[in-house]
Amino acid sequence: MHDTTSTSLLIVGAGPFGLSAAALAQERGIDAVTVGRPMGFWREHMPGGLFLRSGPDWHLDAAGRHTLRAYLRERRLRPREVDPIPVGVFLDYADWFRDVKRLDVREEFVTALTRHDGGFEAELSGGGRVRSEVVIAAPGVGRFGALPQWAGRVPPGRAAHSGDLVSFGALSGQRVVIVGGRQSAYEWAALIGEHGAERVDVVHRHPAPRFAAVNWDFFDDYVESTLRVPGWWRRLTDAERTAVVARCWQAGRGTLEPWLPPRLASCAVHVWPRCEVVRVDAGRSDGAVRMDLSNGETLRADRVVFATGYAPDLARVPYLSGLLDRIATRNGFPRLDEGLQTTVPGLYLTGFAATQDFGPFFGFVKAAPASSTLLLRALRALRSRRAG
Repeated sequence: MHDTTSTSLLIVGAGPFGLSAAALAQERGIDAVTVGRPMGFWREHMPGGLFLRSGPDWHLDAAGRHTLRAYLRERRLRPREVDPIPVGVFLDYADWFRDVKRLDVREEFVTALTRHDGGFEAELSGGGRVRSEVVIAAPGVGRFGALPQWAGRVPPGRAAHSGDLVSFGALSGQRVVIVGGRQSAYEWAALIGEHGAERVDVVHRHPAPRFAAVNWDFFDDYVESTLRVPGWWRRLTDAERTAVVARCWQAGRGTLEPWLPPRLASCAVHVWPRCEVVRVDAGRSDGAVRMDLSNGETLRADRVVFATGYAPDLARVPYLSGLLDRIATRNGFPRLDEGLQTTVPGLYLTGFAATQDFGPFFGFVKAAPASSTLLLRALRALRSRRAG
């Protein structure tokens, strides 16, 4: 017979937003259970040779003590020694953060979440159950991979979203076409080329990107405003929101890291800006996928990689299926109040799922401590109302 655990707070997801919330809840004396594989998306969907675009000031601790800088100091590492930051360094920091915060994470998955006695009941992959008054869900962005409409024309086994392709050894000697033109597209191109691909073609609709160092300090103002002014993002005018989105877009998507071009120059990488795929023919005798481009060029690929980003769709979060009819959405995103609560009382969503109501910067690790602060404020207010 499987066990049932009762708790005040259930946190579903153990990525940056989940771990940050778990640490602050514990610090505030809230009885909480955290379920998920710690940093699972990062470990399973980011290649070992990946570098982060952020600096050492991005961390998980809403209390501001156990930061990435503090971790580097303890390991006697100077920031310039890990610039750019390898993904492995951040994963080591996350492990250290869990240890120093003494966070207990149940390494299972929530398979279903339903209402129960005014709260919630979660069924776990191991067969147990957790009953909770409140749930904070932080579904990883990996659930929301976007694909072009024609993706289904590529035979199974010959295509993958960039988030699902993290091992490149099998691509040695292969012809690879990458669809997309942001950081992941170009970094995957470098990595695939460095693993011996015969040829790598990068195809995207927008102009060739700019390669330059990005100063992310402007995120600080947005995060501080979010903490200082309830509902700051939704209080902005349309013009103000458009300006923020444009600034985030230019930094995060229009500008790519300056350490990429030398790696691309040493590989068999060919870039096709201002182009798109207009025809796909996968029925060739040699097994290659023929791809006709809008500029008249034709490419042949043994593998196709979709570096096409992510799009919201809560229906792709399996454990929410029993509540979807009660979660109001707009443009695929959940509609959230100023404390990140959905239209299901007691159910909160954060991370990428919160970017529509809190701004595009909420999809970055930088916002994890702020998210935790907002959530704990909301839970404190909820408790006060219930006590009153």
